[in-house]
Amino acid sequence: MPMARGEEGSVSSNAGGWLVGAQARPSPNQDVRPPGTVVDLLVIHNISLPPGEFGGPWIDDLFLNRLDPAAHPYFRDIAALRVSAHLLIRRDGDLIQYVGLEGRAWHAGVSSFAGRSACNDFSIGIELEGADTIPYMEVQYRVLARTIRAIQTQFPAITDARVVGHADIAPGRKTDPGPAFDWAGLRRRLET
Repeated sequence: MPMARGEEGSVSSNAGGWLVGAQARPSPNQDVRPPGTVVDLLVIHNISLPPGEFGGPWIDDLFLNRLDPAAHPYFRDIAALRVSAHLLIRRDGDLIQYVGLEGRAWHAGVSSFAGRSACNDFSIGIELEGADTIPYMEVQYRVLARTIRAIQTQFPAITDARVVGHADIAPGRKTDPGPAFDWAGLRRRLET
């Protein structure tokens, strides 16, 4: 059952790492992690399509390979991309899952963390519907904190210190989740 907008509650996962409470929309843009991989990193991203606009079907369409390049001029350059994230938290708190946590989503691109490259291999990617300089919604932080805790239950190697932004693993190439993201507030939520 999908989590109601802004609903306070727990998040847990089932076989394959599909979260109970998330809307499942399996993306074809995923594959299997390398054998023996320990998942020990969580990457926070932001996304808005078109840039700076919220709502609409465009994020789903991008992650499900059905983005119409004629629907907006910006889409012409990105419609052919094959990308995904494990999860998306919309502005209203809706939690959508595109890739099971056991699978490898295609969210990090060229990336490195603590001397290891190819972060998709060992990370989980969560997109927040947002933009670098637009404040995120309080409900997004609530859902994000609950989701991180559920993920850490399944993947205990993801410590709070290993919850990072896309900018941390691809500096100079990526800036998200950006200066509008309240890292201190998220850390406080994770402590409670």
